[in-house]
Amino acid sequence: MQKIIDGIDQLSERIGKGTSWLTLLLVILVCFDVVTRYILSDTSAWIMELEWHLFSLIFLLGASFAFKHDRHVRVDLFYAKFSQRDKALVNLIGNSIFLIPWCVVIIIYSFNYGMTSFNIRETSPDPGGLPARYIIKFAITFGIILLLLQAIGEALKAYQQWRSPETSKPE
Repeated sequence: MQKIIDGIDQLSERIGKGTSWLTLLLVILVCFDVVTRYILSDTSAWIMELEWHLFSLIFLLGASFAFKHDRHVRVDLFYAKFSQRDKALVNLIGNSIFLIPWCVVIIIYSFNYGMTSFNIRETSPDPGGLPARYIIKFAITFGIILLLLQAIGEALKAYQQWRSPETSKPE
């Protein structure tokens, strides 16, 4: 079980660190767009579309990394006061009942969404926009697959922690 957890964590870590470079690329692209728009009075549809594509990739590919590092949104009203064992149980149940099934549903629908776009060879509706819009649509599927893998890894970690004798001891 630990090999699976470690493999998933390494995958999320590598993709997360790689994705962080997209942030630098996005900043450079936005600066270029601002200079060309306000100094040269020129702009292109492909630049604006590439900006939102990069932002989407940062969000989609970074989600599993954020989840791995517990940097996601959580309502800590009661959770913060729970014992380690109770937190592990909440994480196990939350991942198993809510996150993992949600990921499976999103993967199915987003794959069909991407396939529809691929089958019609969808491009940007804007003149001068980016071709192959299906690539960014398939990125939804890929990002959620990464999140699903990390959710499975986190559920396995929570199970290990819940079963661990150290978490059974009173604090």
